[in-house]
Amino acid sequence: MSILNGIMEALKDDSVSVVGVHGMGGIGKTTMVKEIARKVKGKLFDSVVIATVTQAIDIEKIQNQIADFLGLKFEEQSMVGKAFRLRERLKEKRVLVVLDDIWEKLDIEEVGIPLGDEHKGCKLLLTSRELNVLLNGMDAHKNFPIGVLNEKEAWDLFKKKAGDCVESFDLKPIAMEVAKKCAGLPIAIATVAGALRNKRLFEWKNALRELERPSSSNFTGINAAYSAIEWSFNYLESEEVKLTFLLCSVIGHNGLVEDLVRYTLGLGLFDGVYTMEEARNKVLTVVANLKASALLLDSYNDERFDIHDVVWDSALAIALKDYRMLVLRDHVPKEWSDKEKINSWSLISLRCPQIIANLPKEMECSGLSFFHMASAVKIPPNFFKQTKGLKVLDLFRMQFSSLPKSIIHLTDLRMLCLKESTVDDIIVIGELKNLEILDLAKSGIKELPKEMAQLTQLRLLDLSWCRELEIISPDVLSSLSELKELYMGGSFVEWENEGVAENEKKNASLDELNNLPCLTTLDVHISDAQMIPKHRFVETLDKYVICVGDYNRLVWYQSHECLRTLRLTLCTNIHLDNGLKMLLIKTEALYLEGLEGVKNVLVELDNRKDLPHLKRLHIKNGMHVQYITMNEIGVSELCSITLENLPQLISFCCQDERCSIISEPLPLFNK
Repeated sequence: MSILNGIMEALKDDSVSVVGVHGMGGIGKTTMVKEIARKVKGKLFDSVVIATVTQAIDIEKIQNQIADFLGLKFEEQSMVGKAFRLRERLKEKRVLVVLDDIWEKLDIEEVGIPLGDEHKGCKLLLTSRELNVLLNGMDAHKNFPIGVLNEKEAWDLFKKKAGDCVESFDLKPIAMEVAKKCAGLPIAIATVAGALRNKRLFEWKNALRELERPSSSNFTGINAAYSAIEWSFNYLESEEVKLTFLLCSVIGHNGLVEDLVRYTLGLGLFDGVYTMEEARNKVLTVVANLKASALLLDSYNDERFDIHDVVWDSALAIALKDYRMLVLRDHVPKEWSDKEKINSWSLISLRCPQIIANLPKEMECSGLSFFHMASAVKIPPNFFKQTKGLKVLDLFRMQFSSLPKSIIHLTDLRMLCLKESTVDDIIVIGELKNLEILDLAKSGIKELPKEMAQLTQLRLLDLSWCRELEIISPDVLSSLSELKELYMGGSFVEWENEGVAENEKKNASLDELNNLPCLTTLDVHISDAQMIPKHRFVETLDKYVICVGDYNRLVWYQSHECLRTLRLTLCTNIHLDNGLKMLLIKTEALYLEGLEGVKNVLVELDNRKDLPHLKRLHIKNGMHVQYITMNEIGVSELCSITLENLPQLISFCCQDERCSIISEPLPLFNK
């Protein structure tokens, strides 16, 4: 508490713009700064943003993390452009920027963080294992050390994580011995105590015996954390959960749960899990349990998980030693040069620049089931010729004119990810007949060719934010008969109009979605509301984000908090046919913009029909809107309304006490 209070005082000091926190891994630096972030948000600062830096500095990744916190979607492609955009946005308010886990000097200007005379309302809070990095590299004005917990603090934390059962007469002596084995390190205490929570006496005795296996001289400092984490890992309930945790260590800091879902599905990790929804529920359950055991942490939103550096290091060591998983993060281990060992790996993840720059012509690894690489380098044409057992292939931010020809040998491939890759020709993907998950999000593809129609086993297709995608060959989408989830938000808008002769079609039409009987999830943009009414696919949707109207005016919508979201930008008065009405009845979040000539929004919108599932309503830029009358419409679930730029609004009426109102000052708002 004394350190926390000292940091708070430093942040209040106008003469201090950079504050540092340092200490060994696992000591609690991240927990400290997150608690400070919670305390100062809305009080000392209007906004708090947090980015994890890590040993291998990635400026663009840091920029993206900060943008996520600010709700900012970059239009710029270059780091310089993103830095300018961030700088302008951060200048708008008092903001605390937390940069966690700095290993060496980071160029703040290159990231786009305004400090000092440029913007006195912005301050930096840094964490590092090395004091010299904070002093010499980052010019921190005040620095605070965090040491190990004393015996009382350690026991208090242990009790909190393990539960009150540790105070029982027969258990307390053993529990105290177990707590001492954690050497005052919070991360070790949290993992061990969490694993033993509500366990019986014989399990505690067995845990103490196992924790005593290393010599007492080795059970100090960071070794205590590594040993405790390995023990906690061994205590996980099943091999499935262990492998899921190790996949989390492949993904790393602030990983997307959805990536984990797709990996596990591609690998066929869970027995008895057959659908996308079942896999998602299973992974969410496992992640929640791993968080409860302190092996994973909460991230900055519910869609992500985080992992402590010490836990991450331990997980990678376990993966290498016991599971034939090679994750090259920031250095080249001796195992990479051993061809016999390479052939035995089941998983390889390459992020190490020295390795990626010198790939072999052929990857001799017949037992490989998972391959991940992140770098803008050229892959040799025959690289995948001897990896025929591969099930998951993730090539992140790669640059291709065309994909390596050897990909056609991957006949067992279930998941292919080319996220954020620059790729011109993807015709060869059509040969991957067993592919179930194809992720092309934010890639540079311009066309989805006719060969893709051969992917009849595909269950998930992600084309989100493919800005250059202009052509989807006719009859490709309708051929994907097993498709359950289709994501096209921020992407393709050139749907073919109805009535065009088959031989004249140049693009996909919305009619094709009617031929997908399994489709349950859809994220799509439709430029004209009149294209929807006759489409039956809306009846089968369980989840959707459907944007209707002017593409450029939809950029203000970013949140996907609700399962069913409808966004309407209409330049004329409201006229809804059956398709849109059916969507409205199921919609949980409704965003309305434009509404030319509309005076009473909800009454005119739905002809006085109920909207039984509506939870969030956002009305924006309605130049003629005068009334918003909730009482005549059944909106029993409504809990949030946002009103923005409604200059003619006279009356708003809502009698539900649960409803929270967020609005701009409205000049004609009388009652």
